[in-house]
Amino acid sequence: MTRDRFAPSPTGNLHIGGARTALFNWMHAQSQGGRFVLRIEDTDCERSKKEFVDEILTSLKWLGFQWDEVYFQSERFAVYREYADKLLGQGKAYKDQGAVILKMPQQKIRLNDLIRGAIEFDTAELKDQVLIKSDGSPTYSFACVVDDALMEIDCVIRGEDHISNTPKQMVIYEALGFRIPQFAHLPLIMGTEGGRLSKRTGAAAVSEYRQMGFLPEALVNYLMLLGWSPGKNREIMDLAAACKEFSLKKVNKTAAIFSMEKLRWMNAQHLKGMKTQALRGLLVPLLKERGFLDGNFDENRLDEMIEAFKGRLVTLTDFLDWTGFIFKDELLITLDLKEKFFSKDLSMEFQLLRERLGRLEDFTKAACEEAFRNLTAELNMKTADLVHPVRVALTGNPVGPGLFETMAILGKEKTLKRLSEAIETQWIKD
Repeated sequence: MTRDRFAPSPTGNLHIGGARTALFNWMHAQSQGGRFVLRIEDTDCERSKKEFVDEILTSLKWLGFQWDEVYFQSERFAVYREYADKLLGQGKAYKDQGAVILKMPQQKIRLNDLIRGAIEFDTAELKDQVLIKSDGSPTYSFACVVDDALMEIDCVIRGEDHISNTPKQMVIYEALGFRIPQFAHLPLIMGTEGGRLSKRTGAAAVSEYRQMGFLPEALVNYLMLLGWSPGKNREIMDLAAACKEFSLKKVNKTAAIFSMEKLRWMNAQHLKGMKTQALRGLLVPLLKERGFLDGNFDENRLDEMIEAFKGRLVTLTDFLDWTGFIFKDELLITLDLKEKFFSKDLSMEFQLLRERLGRLEDFTKAACEEAFRNLTAELNMKTADLVHPVRVALTGNPVGPGLFETMAILGKEKTLKRLSEAIETQWIKD
């Protein structure tokens, strides 16, 4: 049974690169029926912050990466000191101004990386390695080796930017007589314009993607394809299914390209595939936060809105933007829309439409459509010539779901009110 670990440093939030590393470790553990170990590497007391620890833990839970064990390196300083003293006693390390330093042996090291294949290192190019700093804190490589050994980590899966640390750590493993685990170095994630992923090209915190309205399932689905493929040109996969097929042998050596456009597309696909009730559960807190809903609301009416807009959503926050006209009392129509759709006097047509709609007892999509089409036929005008101005008058937006569906969702009272407001503000002069 394999044991895999994810070891973030709480000197910042969990970003996309770290989330991808956590994902591949979690998938590997699940695929082997193993255990997923979370180790918070908080040995830097000045830079490590509790708020970052909280954000990392919250983000991992949100993504669905539940850990089996959790450790904090800040609680293990005595353990690191014990093994440093052991090396001192064996003459493999020495003290210098309070620091404990490992003597670097001169040898060739061969690593059989599970992703990149054979890699050779010459320790002649490496300096003696500090194990314990003069302030008593362990260095990254020393604490990493001691913990990976004691926590019985079988495979160290991390970014390829750690390759330079690997020979130093293999030397420490050998010096302590520890079993050396397998290593798998993941390809870096690059931006679409080339170069390392930056804030501008997508290197945001996981919590920021959550705030932007992305689904955890979609973000995980996209991250798993950054360096790994299930084959058969499959793209939309849930985490459980992917774990059954995951293998490090299928991980690419070449850098992965992060595309915000592709992530948005994938999020839209997951939204379309969600059941209305499940989507409602995610949207209600956002609607309440925006002030669109209070404690009492009509679930059936909200479900109608979700059904009408679900096919157009890219993120959850899009729903708030698309449906704001329904919840707001006052509607703002931009000047460019006024110039485009209200340049011709349609006050008579709007007034007649208002009267027809006002006589409807059942304000349904079908009833609104019948009243509208009968009117345009009697007026001998093209339906489109009235549809677009009416849509803008009701929603403040030139695009959206079908007009008659929009009327039914908006409701009779607001529909009539906004038609009246359009007449009064656009065409009636004092």
